Parts: sequence; C-alpha cells; structure tokens
Amino acid sequence: MKKSYLPFVIIVIVLVAAVGLAVVMVRKHNSATADTGPVQKPSPNQQVLLEEYGDYQCPPCGLLYPELKKLETDYGDRVHIVFHHYPIPKLHKNALAAAHAAEAARLQGKFWEMHDRLYRNQKAWADEDNPVPVFTSYARELGLDVDRFTRDMDSPQVKQAVDNDLQAATARGVTGTPTVFIEGRQMRAEAMTAEGLHRAVDLMLEQKGSS
Repeated sequence: MKKSYLPFVIIVIVLVAAVGLAVVMVRKHNSATADTGPVQKPSPNQQVLLEEYGDYQCPPCGLLYPELKKLETDYGDRVHIVFHHYPIPKLHKNALAAAHAAEAARLQGKFWEMHDRLYRNQKAWADEDNPVPVFTSYARELGLDVDRFTRDMDSPQVKQAVDNDLQAATARGVTGTPTVFIEGRQMRAEAMTAEGLHRAVDLMLEQKGSS
C-alpha cells in the first residue's frame, strides 16, 4: 500500500469504528427503555370507584356534573366514574326520554359524549313538550347514525337498560338524585361538594394504598 493512501485508510477505519460504537450504544439504550415497559394503568387497588345515580333533568344533578368532571381531571385514572340512570318522570317530564337518548348513544359508542351534552344543555330541552328533536340534533353533532339513534331510543334494549338501573337503585336504597356511592358507600347529600368529593376520594386512595 502506498504511503499516500495511508491517512485515508486510517480515517475510514476510525469512522467505521465510531459508527459501530454508536449502534451498540443505541441498542443498549433501546434495550433499557424496553425493560421499563409502557406506563401501566392503576390496578383496582389504586383506583376509586365512584357511582352516580342521576336524572338528566334534575337541577342538583346538573350542578354536580361539573364537579365530577373536575374530579376526573384532577385524579385521572385513579378515579373510575360510572353513571346509573335514575329518571324521575313525576318530577321531570323529559328525564326518561333523556336517559333513553344517552343509552341509544351508548349503542353507537357515544354514551359519555351524549351524557355531557344533556347536562351542559339541560335548560335547552328541560321544558320542551317534545325533547326528541333536540336530542336528535345532539346525535347529529356527535356524528351518530340519526335514523338508528331515533329507533334505538324506543327500542326494548334501551328500555331494559334503563329499567335495570332503576331496579338496582331500588335494591340499594336510592330514593332521589343525585345519589353518589364511593367504593360502595353512599355519600351524604351535604358532603357532595367539590371539597367533600375530593376528601372522600383522597381517603379511599389512602386506605387502598395502606391495604
């Protein structure tokens, strides 16, 4: 080999060695990252179950709604909120139709989106003689199949889902709305404030953490 090529050859060797070292380091980094795994959702022992029995036309339920949304924001996956229907048609003429609207939306995967619209716009439909056109407009906004939605609202499947919640509520001693259970324990009405809800969730999380 001529001496004139020697510096060039040395440079090439150094570059190849550097690239090889970089690949090894990247592989080691990726391996270390893989060992940590994805972020896991809290186990049942780290999550608090909050159940609400609600009536979409009930004014106190409407006031509780934003507090529960804030609870979701503040605690994330550490709180699991479940809504149960408890419409009271004797007091709220459109409550049953609203419950059916929410359940019909559930059949198309949009229960919580309809739930939120019903509460946020409670005053817009509460006094309507026929609230179905309003609910249909919400379904359209959510991108639902509107024809299916209107059929499902009157379907035996939706009626049965609401009836099941009502029967469960009776078995648990629910007599009004909103009624909230945290980890199966019914909250007192006066405790269902922003502060009271946070305190109850903190207490349950603390108990779960020490168990």
